[in-house]
Amino acid sequence: MIKTTGDIFGRVMTAMITPFDDDLNIDYKAVEKIVAHLISTGTSTIVVSGTTGESPTLDETEKKDLLKAVVEIAAGKVKIIMGTGSNDTRKSIKLSLEAEKLGANGLLLVAPYYNKPSQDGLKAHFSAIAKETSLPIILYNIPGRTGINLTAESTLELAESHKNIVALKDSTGSVEQAQEVGRLAPAHFRVYSGDDNLTLPFLSVGACGVISVASHVIGNEIKRMIEAFYEGKVDDARAVHYLHLPLFKGLFVAPNPTCVKYAMAKLGLCKENLRLPLVPLSDSQKSFMDQLLQELKPVAGVKK
Repeated sequence: MIKTTGDIFGRVMTAMITPFDDDLNIDYKAVEKIVAHLISTGTSTIVVSGTTGESPTLDETEKKDLLKAVVEIAAGKVKIIMGTGSNDTRKSIKLSLEAEKLGANGLLLVAPYYNKPSQDGLKAHFSAIAKETSLPIILYNIPGRTGINLTAESTLELAESHKNIVALKDSTGSVEQAQEVGRLAPAHFRVYSGDDNLTLPFLSVGACGVISVASHVIGNEIKRMIEAFYEGKVDDARAVHYLHLPLFKGLFVAPNPTCVKYAMAKLGLCKENLRLPLVPLSDSQKSFMDQLLQELKPVAGVKK
């Protein structure tokens, strides 16, 4: 049975947004503010160049420069993971080796998208990367974006075959699949919810934490929820979950990270600029988000 300790990457990992200036270049002054904010509000590990970081529109140089900056700013206060997965195994290996050189503490590898490999292809892809790096690897299963599901059986086989494949970010939305991994995974393996609204249900079947979007805004509250659960204060954990459920769901009324960038802009931490094909929130969506943010009593400093 899976262990639920957060000893590898902690309980609250944040899939960090990538802030852009008005010319749509990476805004490194905003990066500095965001990293400091995340460290001070409960984040244990920062994930750079993930989907929330608009990785599809970052080129390789930008990804490496961003990682280098975040590693330097964090200065060892939290761990740093880089999203190096793609649908080209050779490119994934190359970027993973670069991440290792630049000081990343781990890798997030999304299942290959668009080309829809078989389960044997998925296992061969992740195995090829794992053999080339000594960094701990988090598999990222998100069928809604990739068009392919990394099955529980394939996940378990990879975990058994490679000691540096240490965790799964499960964004399947399926507690049933997560519990199959939790039931049979080796002792070194961990499961993280990839959806904020399912963190609490996933904890009940063996997840040790979450790779979160909402932690940009309510990191301490999410940390408190997870800690309460593992202290046996299940009613307290449930109360935090229900209190913030509207935010967990509301942050996805538009394609991620459109809403969370708007929320961070309201906090004065960055601008809400996005790279195409993502577009800003409509006026009605902004009004919805404004009301949602105003209702978050634990969040101080949200501008009206």
